[in-house]
Amino acid sequence: MRRAFELTVNGRKVRVETDPDTSLLHVLRNELDLKGARFGCGVGLCGACFVQMDGHVVASCDTPIWSAEGRTVVTVEGLAPGDELHRVQQAFLDEQAAQCGYCISGILVSASALLDRNPAPDEQAVIEALDRNLCRCGVQRRVVRAVLKAASSEVTG
Repeated sequence: MRRAFELTVNGRKVRVETDPDTSLLHVLRNELDLKGARFGCGVGLCGACFVQMDGHVVASCDTPIWSAEGRTVVTVEGLAPGDELHRVQQAFLDEQAAQCGYCISGILVSASALLDRNPAPDEQAVIEALDRNLCRCGVQRRVVRAVLKAASSEVTG
């Protein structure tokens, strides 16, 4: 039974018609053409699909669209306005903190949420904040270094 759902995605109010149990990830990728969040495990354990919903990091693969109604969702595409990069995105480029890239959008979302609530995290806080994000390429040290660089860029500039 399809019905309409309204939510704000990356600062834009959207309306989609779908089954209430359709995943937020499916809506983002297939209805709104936002391909940054990726399907990984399908049960919310790997982090490839992470988005922010009302400032909290959630797995969009196991979040039904009905639970996003009236809420604000930010995907990796919405972290920074226009063609600008979010300071975390820039730091990831600077530190070459991605290899295959499959997990990176979820990591970027998690890292930006961390910096929103803790602008100057230490290394342990970064590790804990990214604990739910899995990366099989082994770039974890570069990822932590990039998040710390992004945090210091906010403090210094």
